[in-house]
Amino acid sequence: MSLVVAPPVPGGSVHPLEAAREKAEIGETVSRWALIAFSALFFTFFLLTPLIVIFLEAFRRGVDVYIAAIREPDALSAIGLTVLTAAVAVPLNLVFGVVAAWAITKFEFRGKRVLVTLIDLPFSVSPVVAGLIYILIFGAQGWLGPWLGAHNIKIVFALPGIILATVFVTFPFVARELIPLMQSLGNDEEEAAVILGAGGFSVFWRITLPNIKWGVLYAVILCNARAMGEFGAVSVVSGHIRGETNTLPLHVEVLYNEYQFSAAFAVGSLLAILALVTLVAKNWIEFRSPSLRVR
Repeated sequence: MSLVVAPPVPGGSVHPLEAAREKAEIGETVSRWALIAFSALFFTFFLLTPLIVIFLEAFRRGVDVYIAAIREPDALSAIGLTVLTAAVAVPLNLVFGVVAAWAITKFEFRGKRVLVTLIDLPFSVSPVVAGLIYILIFGAQGWLGPWLGAHNIKIVFALPGIILATVFVTFPFVARELIPLMQSLGNDEEEAAVILGAGGFSVFWRITLPNIKWGVLYAVILCNARAMGEFGAVSVVSGHIRGETNTLPLHVEVLYNEYQFSAAFAVGSLLAILALVTLVAKNWIEFRSPSLRVR
């Protein structure tokens, strides 16, 4: 194939094709830098600036005030409740997510699409509505409320309700991270192991789990961050009992509504630190696992 070269233009002037090409390159360069500048401006204004403001306000009255706000009994109670809730909700979702992803990607069965749809349900339902659902079921005037009251069992406005609401909103995270990863890995290794006589449990522990270990850790980190930062559903079922049923996000709201701004930002900075740690851990896992980096 011969190369088409623009004929020279008399008088040493630039050929129209060359001028058009240079103009297109300049336009492409300007567009690229304009998009980069817009992205950097958006990131700075909407993400970086609020994060900086949180820490500036948290330490505005000094380190002593910051430490005092963190050590305050209600704040310690909120921290403990948040950690306990995440410590229960995340393992529950981990077990379900791994089992559900394994079943969906490795087997064919009736109701498979229905199961996938149900896994996505918390993404489409408002967390506040999710909290109201538990109120309607377990509240004093709910379907099971009279029976629970008669047996002195507290679900809403207590730890069990907070855990249930957190489990609901974090329900899809593990399964939704593992399903595309396991689909990309295929079933060849598992099928070969079964042909060689391995049992289902052995196949899972020796082949499937090692292949998805980074995906599992990635999903757990995201699920834990959402569990600790959840506000809407927990706000409905907690009852806002200070020092008893307030998690960290709820405690920040209480402090802010009481005009204790330094204390509110001090406690809120813990959630900001959690977000930064989550971001660093997420990027480290993506670096270690090429399959996650591609996704």
